[in-house]
Amino acid sequence: MANGRDRQAGDTTPTPGGSPGTSTPERSGATLQLVLATLGFLVNFWAWALLGPLGPGIKERLDLSFAAQSLLVAVPVVVGSLGRIPVGALTDRYGARVVFPLVTIATIVPVLTLTAVSSYAALIVAGFFLGIGGTAFAVGVPLVSGWYPPARRGFAIGVFGIGMGGTAIANFTTVRLADTYGERAPFLLVAAILAVYAVLSFLLLRDAPGRVRPAGSAWQRLSKVGRLTVTWQLCFLYAVGFGGFVAFSVYLPAYLRTTYELSANDAAMRTAGFVVLAVLARPVGGWLSDRFHPVPVLVWCFAGVAGFAVVQAFEPTLMPVATVALLGMALLLGAASGAVFALVGKVAPADQVGAVTGLVGAAGGLGGFVPPLIMGWVYGSQGSYAIGLMLLSDVALAAAVFTAVKMGGLARRAA
Repeated sequence: MANGRDRQAGDTTPTPGGSPGTSTPERSGATLQLVLATLGFLVNFWAWALLGPLGPGIKERLDLSFAAQSLLVAVPVVVGSLGRIPVGALTDRYGARVVFPLVTIATIVPVLTLTAVSSYAALIVAGFFLGIGGTAFAVGVPLVSGWYPPARRGFAIGVFGIGMGGTAIANFTTVRLADTYGERAPFLLVAAILAVYAVLSFLLLRDAPGRVRPAGSAWQRLSKVGRLTVTWQLCFLYAVGFGGFVAFSVYLPAYLRTTYELSANDAAMRTAGFVVLAVLARPVGGWLSDRFHPVPVLVWCFAGVAGFAVVQAFEPTLMPVATVALLGMALLLGAASGAVFALVGKVAPADQVGAVTGLVGAAGGLGGFVPPLIMGWVYGSQGSYAIGLMLLSDVALAAAVFTAVKMGGLARRAA
């Protein structure tokens, strides 16, 4: 793919965010744009995850079934994942400077609505629009890609990925704020922070000089990107990497409580440690991808996840073996998530990074919901998580082989 190759210094083809006749040097002000993008990702993801921690309390108050509670929590995540597809295409067309403030402002509306509604139907509707916050990911990746040269793009996108820690902030603070200051407090606080960021992004956010603006409608561009084989290859890899992280962050508390009989608080704190380590590993995966190329990084990450999953399938003692296995998977899944988007920056066409990001990001978000369902079904029928963990090992190993065989050839052509 000529448009996806790393350009040489004399290439006159525009690279993502670059201008003709350059090798896309790092732009003056790139660090500020990276910080702004990461903050925007973090605060929008914080809003996106607000309903999750409150789910058990809402269930008790409204006397909901477990299925109804799961739907309430899942609606923002599904909308936020699928919404990345059109938002990524819009970012390609109009630029992050326009789209980021609009996404942030649009997220404020459902956050404030949640302070005034209490019925289940109203909460579902508000949760649907709360999903807009989850689309911020598809705005930030093309922005950051445009400001950094290929040699540093993986690390920069990895740093941007730290913004997914907004979900951890939501889990740490939402219930405590509601218990201490009233149930409206977390929503009012997040709405205020979103408003401040919307103003800052409008004043300070800038698209990279020489940004390539694609022609045609958003639907035409999405259709074009959907016909690229590499798009679906990247979707599969991100569904395994980031999807695996999402699955563990959602299901790990239940797994720890069932398997190791931990208290709710202990299981929650250990899960928080898993999430934080995965978040911190994401820029490491990007940095390693810049240094060695994303393909070998992904192969080693997925192979390592497969190995740790086999170990955990035998339900070893919590300390130290299970702790090492689970944290090892956190580290490798986080690094793999960073490496996938380093690969996006190398192989996606220059004027379609946002559209590709939208599809790949959607695949990662949706990929996180299949494993918990499988794990729950396996445990319900077998009384053990072993089969579910062995399936995870098989999928991770398949991803490692697929990356080495299919993406390795693509990497050689792009070199």
